[in-house]
Amino acid sequence: MPETLTPPGPKPEGFDPDWVRAKHAYERAKRLRRDGVEQFVEVTAEFSHWEDDPYVERTPRDPVNDEVEILMIGAGLGSLIAAARMREAGLDGIRLLDRAGGVGGTWYWNRYPGIQCDIESYIYMPFLEELGYIPTQKYAYGAEIREHLAAIAHHYDLVRDALFHTTVTEMVWDEAEQRWNVHTDRGDRIRARTVVVSPGSLVRPKLPGIPGINEFEGHTFHTSRWDYSYTGGNEFGGLSGLQDKSVGVVGTGATGLQVVPHLGRWAQQLYVF
Repeated sequence: MPETLTPPGPKPEGFDPDWVRAKHAYERAKRLRRDGVEQFVEVTAEFSHWEDDPYVERTPRDPVNDEVEILMIGAGLGSLIAAARMREAGLDGIRLLDRAGGVGGTWYWNRYPGIQCDIESYIYMPFLEELGYIPTQKYAYGAEIREHLAAIAHHYDLVRDALFHTTVTEMVWDEAEQRWNVHTDRGDRIRARTVVVSPGSLVRPKLPGIPGINEFEGHTFHTSRWDYSYTGGNEFGGLSGLQDKSVGVVGTGATGLQVVPHLGRWAQQLYVF
């Protein structure tokens, strides 16, 4: 623990704000680690191919060589909201660029069984009034959010010039031309007056530096790249491929809590670490 704290003691019978603060401080300290992000490592095992897209096949295309007014790096919530508001302001020449095969950011990549948003959908899902849409659930499932984000992109004509399965490799500012020269891994050469960087922090899986993780020979995957070809089923369950399997789940955060009921129902044996 980064700091030494004394447990707050037994819970009082009545409400004691000082005890609540002490309890929160104690629990927080237990979860802080001195190594911070260094606890995560570049894993080279087979399941670590996090850049692969299991949902949309990457198809060959010719390199793009042109100019746009605004280049949005990332096609998640932040980029969609910003680009849509720019459209409403009358701006054209907007291009979305993302390594995924479509819009949605973390909601594109995360399709594990039970995926659901823990914020009320009426607050979390943008442009409900603009699209005339009413969420079907108070806490929307991932598929509904993903479909709504795609609807936003089509409503504001943001897919027309988008480049998916594409990663920026270099950005160079041209002072004389007052333009950004942007290069990508698909050979694109794009000039842009403005570049908005909004790739998000939840797209790339964080793989823990567990000793032996690269040598593990069982079937392994990260929840954000769920392997339904192995488990069977879909985001709503039916993981029949696990009926004769012993399954281990590493992590008990929001994602772990959402997948555990489905794994517990279908796996022969489930271990939660």
